[in-house]
Amino acid sequence: MQRFGELLDSLVFQPARNEKLRLIVHYLKTAPDPDRGYALAALTGALDLPNAKPAVLRALGAAQTDEVLFALSYDYVGDLAEALALVWRGHEAGPAPTLSEVVTGLEGAAVKDVSDLITRWLNRMDATGRWALLKLITGELRVGVSARLAKTALAQFGAVALDEIEQLWHGREPPYADLFLWLTKQAARPHPLNLAFRPFMLAHPLEESEIALLPAADFRAEWKWDGIRVQLVAENGQGRIYSRGGEEISKAFPDILAAMNFSAVLDGELLVVEKPAAGNELAEVASFNKLQQRLNRKTVTPKMLEQNPAHVRLYDLLDDNGEDLRPFPFDERRARLEAWLEAHPNPRFDLSPLIPFQDWDELAAIRARARSEAIEGLMLKRGDSLYTGGRVKGPWYKWKRDPLTIDAVVMYAQRGHGKRSSFYSDYTFGCWRDGENGPELVPVGKAYSGFTDAELKQLDKWVRDHTKNRFGPVREVEIGLVMEVAFDAVQRSNRHKSGVAMRFPRIKRLRWDKPAAEADRLETLQAMIVD
Repeated sequence: MQRFGELLDSLVFQPARNEKLRLIVHYLKTAPDPDRGYALAALTGALDLPNAKPAVLRALGAAQTDEVLFALSYDYVGDLAEALALVWRGHEAGPAPTLSEVVTGLEGAAVKDVSDLITRWLNRMDATGRWALLKLITGELRVGVSARLAKTALAQFGAVALDEIEQLWHGREPPYADLFLWLTKQAARPHPLNLAFRPFMLAHPLEESEIALLPAADFRAEWKWDGIRVQLVAENGQGRIYSRGGEEISKAFPDILAAMNFSAVLDGELLVVEKPAAGNELAEVASFNKLQQRLNRKTVTPKMLEQNPAHVRLYDLLDDNGEDLRPFPFDERRARLEAWLEAHPNPRFDLSPLIPFQDWDELAAIRARARSEAIEGLMLKRGDSLYTGGRVKGPWYKWKRDPLTIDAVVMYAQRGHGKRSSFYSDYTFGCWRDGENGPELVPVGKAYSGFTDAELKQLDKWVRDHTKNRFGPVREVEIGLVMEVAFDAVQRSNRHKSGVAMRFPRIKRLRWDKPAAEADRLETLQAMIVD
């Protein structure tokens, strides 16, 4: 556990990607089994310790000081694990726990015993070890390492291609004993598990200055639909649906699962439709808000299935009855997909059409229609591109429509996480509407990106100087600061007081020059809704 703590501590203070890789590879080479497997699971977000609830940790913190003092400490530090590690005063003789001892201990412990177990471990470690243990328990490492970066380190450790790791990763459980036996040349390469996930091929954002440099004749264009990317994997009467991150979401979409009576792997966009496809026509797509009502559901009611029917618009065919098509060029895969859909017609699926164009000017004019048709923009794919997992620059681009913007007033600020835990970096903003006693602000969104480090320091100071109320880690601020907020779309929402929800809001610029009274009204946002 101490060695894992030293790894996390080093990763926090190392911003360079290659250095982070070096640190993780070194750990994998020097840590014993099964510790290194559990560490890898923690770094990739694959470790789940449900017995250790945050409430248990808050109670332990209150016991070390008192409830009010710990709440103030937590508010100041902005991170539960760090705050508890700093206030911990207990000591007891005995060896510090290993990482595997912590994981297996928490997995097997009764809920009533968890507090005593964590207390004993914390008493036997130094501050770094305590912090690492608590970060592991909360599941919020926040050390600047993505799951893909951790898998890249594993590939470097074993001197294999990252794609090999991705193909074998899904469905395996920590501590990945079979993978480590293979990578250390103690066993043969394990087989991919049945109905395994294939890593998605991703596109690079296209800058306006880049498009003129690309040969238009080499690319194929299609709409970027406003849903979520999914992979349908079916074989011998069984099927699974995966999100872009490789999480299985089959239970939330039984209507799609029931339609997967084939043996193939398909890449497409999961949507909710207003009207199913008729003949050669495309299904009429509903707003993303309706799809959100289906996401992350453990059970789906018959009413929900009827009111928000799921649909998949197909982009690509990755495997056809056991034949891996990823090494084939896009044009050939596309032809195979068209033939496959003709042989397997189903009202739950249709084909994302290719958009004919002669040059970039013609395609730009087509792209300009995207917002009025509730489409995110365009996808550009080289006709000769192979299907390669990850984001490889050159073969595929996404040419998104220009964002919408409004001027909104900051209403609340909350501490960030990780490197931002000392700053108020998450901002809730609002627009004006007419209230019973005159104009009032109503929250319309929240953003925590789009500003520089220097602007973050300015914002943090402004929040501290203009706080009028505190609610735990959240501060209510005086009306005064205007932000120009960019976002991709706005839709109706019954879950928000304003009645609207913004997609992907981010701060475009700070309007220190603009009076708060001149910020936008709620009606401006409502007029942007495309039903």
